[in-house]
Amino acid sequence: MKAILLREIKSFFGSLTGYLVIAVFLILNGIFLWIVDGQYNILQSGYNDLSPFFQLAPLVLLLLIPAITMKSISDERKQGTIELLVTKPLSLNQIVTGKFLGAFLLVVLAILPTVLYIIILNPYGMPAGNMDLGSTLGSYLGLMFLIAAYTSIGIFCSSLSDNQIVAFILAVIICFVLYLGFDQLAELFKSSATLIEKFGISYHFKSISRGVIDTRDLIYFISITLFFLMATVFNLKNVRK
Repeated sequence: MKAILLREIKSFFGSLTGYLVIAVFLILNGIFLWIVDGQYNILQSGYNDLSPFFQLAPLVLLLLIPAITMKSISDERKQGTIELLVTKPLSLNQIVTGKFLGAFLLVVLAILPTVLYIIILNPYGMPAGNMDLGSTLGSYLGLMFLIAAYTSIGIFCSSLSDNQIVAFILAVIICFVLYLGFDQLAELFKSSATLIEKFGISYHFKSISRGVIDTRDLIYFISITLFFLMATVFNLKNVRK
């Protein structure tokens, strides 16, 4: 698994992909959070916190993570190297986990520089240093789980086709439905709104972002991540046969 992980990291940073992903994420967030007028502008929010960032980041990652993962397995299938990969002395679980961790770590590296936002904003509260760090750290934790879920979905979709564009579109659709789809559905069926919302990623991400760690939210994200990783392993079993 370690070999697959290192191979994925090298492939990301051996080309412009890794640097481009980090740059795109930071630039997009920077533009919407500090420059463009609107609901995501931190300076216009009137509050000394990063709530606008944690509202925006899942939407940016909804497009960015599928772009990272789309070639993870589909490119192997297209080039015919997937057969060689699955015949190596590695289990399918190790192969899939290695690819998952490689993409996951790349996104985490893109997130890390945003910690500077805390350093920038913290002195400007009234009084200075009154930022709710508990809620902020909870939001970062929720973001890690959300990244894991998105990444597992992207890896799964990449295993479905040898066409990267198809893998990208499928991943975006599934991530969109899981993050926003259930919220929209809840508005149509208001009598069961709370129950419907609980099936969506957004509900559990917002719950963790409040700074309260509920085991139900953790179980939800772990279940989503494991489900799509297991589904990926199942797809690769057909290749090995």
